[in-house]
Amino acid sequence: MKKFQASIQIGKKGLTSGIIEYLKNAFKNRENMKVHILKSAGHNKEKVKKIGEEIVDELGKKYTYKIIGFTIFIKKWRKIMR
Repeated sequence: MKKFQASIQIGKKGLTSGIIEYLKNAFKNRENMKVHILKSAGHNKEKVKKIGEEIVDELGKKYTYKIIGFTIFIKKWRKIMR
């Protein structure tokens, strides 16, 4: 079974516990996720970086992120990075 990339959008409510739960459940079947930051959430590079850090902190050590524009790409690694 191929594990395709899925995406989610963060709007004016920002990062909520529901989004974190959705990401945790989505990573059970996927290795990559895209998180789009909408204009209503605030188009600010520092805010996007802060959201990326918060997501990875909540998910755990097996996850890393990369920011391109206002999109956060999250990857789940098989082994724990040190």
